[in-house]
Amino acid sequence: MSKERRKVCGIDVHKSFLVATILNRDGKHETRKYQQDVESLLELRKWIQIEQCDSVAFESTGDYWRTLYLVLENVVPVTVANAHHIKHVPGKKTDITDSRWIAQLELNDLIEPSRIFSGADYDLRSLTRSRELLVQNRTELKNKIHHLLDAAGIRLSSVFTDMFGKSGSIVLKGILNNQPFEEILESLPKKMKGRAEAISAILPATIPQTTLILLQSYVKLVDDLTVEIKLIEGRIREALAVKSRELQILTSVPGIGFIGASTLIAEIGNVRDFENADKLAKWAGLTPAVYQSANVTRMGSITKQGSRHIRWILVEIAHVAIRSPGRIRSFFERLLPKKGFKKAIVAVARKMLRIAWHLLIHDELFVDDYPRSKSVKFPKLPKKIQSFGIGRIVELLSKASEVIIKDSSQDLLRLDLGD
Repeated sequence: MSKERRKVCGIDVHKSFLVATILNRDGKHETRKYQQDVESLLELRKWIQIEQCDSVAFESTGDYWRTLYLVLENVVPVTVANAHHIKHVPGKKTDITDSRWIAQLELNDLIEPSRIFSGADYDLRSLTRSRELLVQNRTELKNKIHHLLDAAGIRLSSVFTDMFGKSGSIVLKGILNNQPFEEILESLPKKMKGRAEAISAILPATIPQTTLILLQSYVKLVDDLTVEIKLIEGRIREALAVKSRELQILTSVPGIGFIGASTLIAEIGNVRDFENADKLAKWAGLTPAVYQSANVTRMGSITKQGSRHIRWILVEIAHVAIRSPGRIRSFFERLLPKKGFKKAIVAVARKMLRIAWHLLIHDELFVDDYPRSKSVKFPKLPKKIQSFGIGRIVELLSKASEVIIKDSSQDLLRLDLGD
């Protein structure tokens, strides 16, 4: 049982200022306003120390709370609350009433603390989230390039599966640099030169000047973002050098590669903070909301509380995992007829998070006992055929007009290979 608090401080945090209220058991309170600068925060800390507060509580509003947390963490117990969990009752809402409400909740130990990442864990999560943001920006620019090319009648996507792959990039940059078709064709890999006629058909005679300027700008930004993304990925690899075992465990799960594993490690932090897999899934916002009244219980959609970054990466790896035969794909196929695609994918994401918790807690690699492919046992070739050589047999078959397969003197199969 936690010690009873006799005096606490509740703080309503904003971008440029904060409002702090100190409240004691007798109901006496005092409220002060401070600016969001180091000098003012040190004054606040001094006031909290003079008043001998048992603890301090505030909401995790954006990143504005982090400096305040660093100033107070070694001085007084700090509770950082999820704003969704401490909503005020309906009525008049002001900064003063908000700070007093937070103080009341903290005084009565009614706030569930948020998990705070610091040091190397905070740095790793900053890197993975920054990479995610850059990838999203790059994808947005790629979509803009697609729209501009379609508007100009340049249908590169009809010839290239990935317009930003090796061959697609050569043609795109050749168009933007006004290179002759022969030079562009010469730069392409050999396998693409056979499609010269299809490529020639999509090349425009002219491109509007505005479209050309925008395309050149967007392509340059995509290239710059790709360089920055690779640099950040290098930093992530360095940061994960001390977590190589966790990386090995997670990448043993179908669908999870380096990016998926590094994002999960960064977002989850210390997996032992969660008593079981269900609590981890609930923290990630992947469990359905429950509405209960009297004897009626209704399950809603997933809560979507917690980190949206972990939900995003789990859904991404779930899409990859269901492509390969195995227990995860089998689970998806059982749910698909009843739940539909989207709900089944979310269920797979939740299952994969539970699997990750189990593997990390027990320090195990994922083993899928589901047969990935049918095992075919080929009969041993007769010694006469082995001595003749399989290469020679294939050569003869390629020149034959008819093939007869016999068992002793009986014909089992006759194939006519003639035109």
